[in-house]
Amino acid sequence: MKYRFLRDSLTIVIALFSLFACHRKRVLREKEIVKDVRQLSEVIPENIAERLEYIVDNEDVMEDSVPALHSGALTYFYQQNNNNPVWSSEGVLDQQADSLFLYVTHADESGLRPADYHSVALTAAMKRLKEDDAAKKDAALWAQLDLLMTDAFMKMATHLRFGIAPQDSITLRKDSIYSDTLLSNYLTAALHQHIVGATLRDQEPQHRGYQQLKTAWINFKGKYSEMKWDSLPASYSDTAAYRQQLINRLVQSGHLDTSGGHAADTSILKRGIRAFQKEFNMYEDGQAGKKTIQTLNKTFRDWSAQVAVNMDRWRKLPDTLPERFIMVNIPGYRMELWDSGQVALTSKVIVGAPRTRTPVLNSRMTNFVMYPYWRVPFSITIKEMLPQIKKDRAYLYKKNLEIIDGNGNAVNPDSVNWNRMSKNYFPYVLRQMDGLENSLGIMKFNFMNKYAVYLHDTNNRGLFSNAYRALSHGCVRVQQWDSLSMYLTKNDTRHPRDSIRMWLANGHKKQIDLQRSVPIYLRYYTAEGRDGRLLFHEDIYGEDKVLRKIMGI
Repeated sequence: MKYRFLRDSLTIVIALFSLFACHRKRVLREKEIVKDVRQLSEVIPENIAERLEYIVDNEDVMEDSVPALHSGALTYFYQQNNNNPVWSSEGVLDQQADSLFLYVTHADESGLRPADYHSVALTAAMKRLKEDDAAKKDAALWAQLDLLMTDAFMKMATHLRFGIAPQDSITLRKDSIYSDTLLSNYLTAALHQHIVGATLRDQEPQHRGYQQLKTAWINFKGKYSEMKWDSLPASYSDTAAYRQQLINRLVQSGHLDTSGGHAADTSILKRGIRAFQKEFNMYEDGQAGKKTIQTLNKTFRDWSAQVAVNMDRWRKLPDTLPERFIMVNIPGYRMELWDSGQVALTSKVIVGAPRTRTPVLNSRMTNFVMYPYWRVPFSITIKEMLPQIKKDRAYLYKKNLEIIDGNGNAVNPDSVNWNRMSKNYFPYVLRQMDGLENSLGIMKFNFMNKYAVYLHDTNNRGLFSNAYRALSHGCVRVQQWDSLSMYLTKNDTRHPRDSIRMWLANGHKKQIDLQRSVPIYLRYYTAEGRDGRLLFHEDIYGEDKVLRKIMGI
């Protein structure tokens, strides 16, 4: 009995020791100095093999505590190279290492964080190799540098191509990741052909919108990255002390010049506020309102993150877009019709309010309808119209509404027991008759989507002059609806422009089917580049905050 107890105890101890040994982190050689740099080629492979095992054991985290893209990709690449270094030879760094290092340290220009690509460890290693002759004989340092650079290339190529955030329901890319084999082949070719920098550049989107955003961001970064500015109290107070704080803040960012004196003059202060509002795409009223103060209090890191999430959104598009397509930028309140690589038509738009958002989607526009009916959505019927109808039956007449039953027949309003109607029982559809007072205006543009949204004219065109235009129930109101319809039917002999204009003038209700359906993309970009300068838009739906959290920025 005693013997069995000792035997079982020993078995448990051995098992625990084995378990501990399996989970014990591998200890790396921090330094291994050779006598002659020609010996590095013999010793570095051992250090690389040791570090590859360390990365696997450490759950794909490298020795600088930065996660690797994928340990399998590193292992596969070095297997193809017999664990030999690829970024150096006999104590001399390859010129392609300098190209990669330059790309890593400027990763923020592409909306990426240099630290994610081992910039800190690479900077320290490069510094040691340049300043310390003994470091050039350190096989462990060369092995560390080689692995960090290889992972930096693989990770950056992947992120430049596919973005950091995962694909979502509207991502048009069919691919989402590079295979280990493809990454290995890319790097091998880039090193052999001395095109590491060019290979990474080729991974970035070539769309004009992305390139314009990147150019504008580099300009913005050059102007503001070294600036420091103070934060203001969250709410404006009409005091001399607060005005002075505001003046100081505007001076710090170069939006107000006080060198000529009279800085406290109200007109000069307003001029400085307007200059700031203009640069940051805000309503230029010269007043330090809530939104203006919030924008003044944004840090450079905030602006950097806003650009980064929008660059990431561009990476979810395919490498090429159709010859002709419509792009609606929801927070930019803008529609663009692209044709043959050029913007053929632009228009202000009104989009969904935060409570009734315009969805992001992909579809194809198939037709437009002149003088359309408006079938009022159930939610609008119940929440907004039914209470008004119960108060006053004349509401139906004032809004030009008719009641349609399940068979498509018009129903006399007086025959309906309105007190019985509720969200749980409403066997009708409200339909607004066509005409100038119709909420859809004169024209409606249709495209298939599960949200039942569309583009349309409006009977309240004065709202297009508003700076804030997140006002609809989800559909997109287009200011230039007439120009859009004319462009969509250009060269369509079935529907000459003269005929369309005559039908419009005579109030004819008519559906025009497009000869070729036009792709339409509803997207969410809160930063874009235009004429070399950044154009920021308000994050009206809070989508930037969500994406920043996912991306960890």
